[in-house]
Amino acid sequence: MKKWSLFAAAASLAAIPAMAQDAQDYRARPASDEVVYFVLPDRFDNGDPTNDRGGIKGDRLAHGYDPTHKGFYHGGDLAGLTGKLDYLEAMGITAIWFAPIFKNKPVQGPAGDESAGYHGYWVTDFTSVDPHFGTNDEFKAFVDAAHARGMKVYMDIITNHTADVIRYKDGDYSYRSKADYPYSTRGGVNGEPINEGFAGDEVQTLENFARLTDPNYAYEVHVPEAEKYVKKPAWLNDPIYYHNRGDTRFFGEDSLYGDFVGLDDLFTEHPLVVGGMIEIYGDWIERFGIDGFRIDTARHVNPEFWQQFIPAMKARADAAGIPHFHMFGEIFRDDSNNGYIAQYTRRDRLPSVLDFAFQMAVRETVVEGKGTHVLANLFAGDVLYEGGEETALSLPTFLGNHDMGRFAHFVRAKRPDEDPSEALARVTLAHAMLMTLRGSPVIYSGSEQGFVGDGGDQLAREDMFPSKVDVYNDNMLLGTDATTAEANFDQSHPLYQEIAMLAAMRADNAALRRGRQVTRAYEEEPGLFAASRFDPDSGKETLLLFNTSDQPISGQVLVSTASTEFTTLAGQCSPEVSAPGSLSYALAPFAYAVCAAR
Repeated sequence: MKKWSLFAAAASLAAIPAMAQDAQDYRARPASDEVVYFVLPDRFDNGDPTNDRGGIKGDRLAHGYDPTHKGFYHGGDLAGLTGKLDYLEAMGITAIWFAPIFKNKPVQGPAGDESAGYHGYWVTDFTSVDPHFGTNDEFKAFVDAAHARGMKVYMDIITNHTADVIRYKDGDYSYRSKADYPYSTRGGVNGEPINEGFAGDEVQTLENFARLTDPNYAYEVHVPEAEKYVKKPAWLNDPIYYHNRGDTRFFGEDSLYGDFVGLDDLFTEHPLVVGGMIEIYGDWIERFGIDGFRIDTARHVNPEFWQQFIPAMKARADAAGIPHFHMFGEIFRDDSNNGYIAQYTRRDRLPSVLDFAFQMAVRETVVEGKGTHVLANLFAGDVLYEGGEETALSLPTFLGNHDMGRFAHFVRAKRPDEDPSEALARVTLAHAMLMTLRGSPVIYSGSEQGFVGDGGDQLAREDMFPSKVDVYNDNMLLGTDATTAEANFDQSHPLYQEIAMLAAMRADNAALRRGRQVTRAYEEEPGLFAASRFDPDSGKETLLLFNTSDQPISGQVLVSTASTEFTTLAGQCSPEVSAPGSLSYALAPFAYAVCAAR
């Protein structure tokens, strides 16, 4: 296989005149304008096979590379991602968000159940690109190549934890609470006094935390000799900067203070941890000119951390000439009520959050057959976000992801005997909602090629390049006869074509990117959901009509009295109103229409 030269790619892309206008304007676009592509570099394309083992000798338990196993490195890298920018650009992608690329612990886990850090969430070195993916220079070349096409680059970052390095000497990893194991005693409430004068983690000053010198309040901690200096920056190697209370159950106190599935949980109340993380990520902004952060496990970090970290990152980005630096937190939640995730934009002051509520609302209506009032309730809750409906315009919306699973999987799991053409129609309808309703749509890599998956986590992380994983290759994809055993970059795939068409429509219609959204109609049963979006400058209306049922529907829908004639942008639209403020519609099962007032 010919090695892709990232430096040559960056130079050649910058020389293409057709990209000049977008390349000049990309910094000026607000987050609501973006069509985002989320990708795990390891599973996208292998542009440089020489880095498959990350320069590490030994077997797969040393270097982590095993393309036949769903939980190990498969070989995808920055070279492969850069080599496919044409593919992404043709689909209408304007921003690329990728899973963390920092250097990871190659393999961890108990004997017989090991897996690799191909996903990027087991960081040891926060200052370097993982050698399985490339080098820091190659990352800079990738960013430059994307920018030359007018594409933004969002990094996936982690402040909650590092790789699993710290050990507890008695081998018990159950969570030990602050009440039973206070910072002031060793081994519990009746233990030996330690950390004299420490006023607790609520007093988040340097003076107070200088009195926290012994990390052995809940467990006696130690670091294996071989890993004592594995983390970078060097301060991360000191156990005093971690909570050391055992594994979280994702409930109550331990949700903030517990180890995330064994990963070393950072003491994010500590001022030196706050300052250290600000320096780490501020440096990535300044050195590489990236355009935003997706913030992993944001709900497992205390609010005071975000209240300092977010303004610091904004200041760094502003100083670097990046006016619309986008930061959005992952608040994992299976709930179409957006009140829970909205609180993090108010109390924690996160500028934006991944819209898990949107994902669930579309899933409930298009997959589970609930009434379209679910969608109406979702959008009515937009006022709950800090900044209200204006903030909601920039929320990254999505249908499925690498953790919870793919939207097509939800369809197939709920309706295993459904005709493939009907399953494809449901998935197509969901993507139409994603691309036209308020928010910044995120396409999960492989969705545009009909990937289905068998579940969440590793079962939803298929390779785009030819896969050697049996549990991936036996899946029936939607809209194609292909399997994951072959490369899937087919620009004629019906979902790729649909997304490309909708992305072009968004690009040409400011109402679909930045327009105020007004719900027009919804039902207690599957059927019509209608909403209007209004051009922020002209006020011109664009009407969106969706049929979530398996039966044709027709009737009248409310529109502005100023809108009298309509042009069809997608589907079928009546050319003129039946009466002032009323437009007729007719939709086939799982069909949609986009109608622009003239």
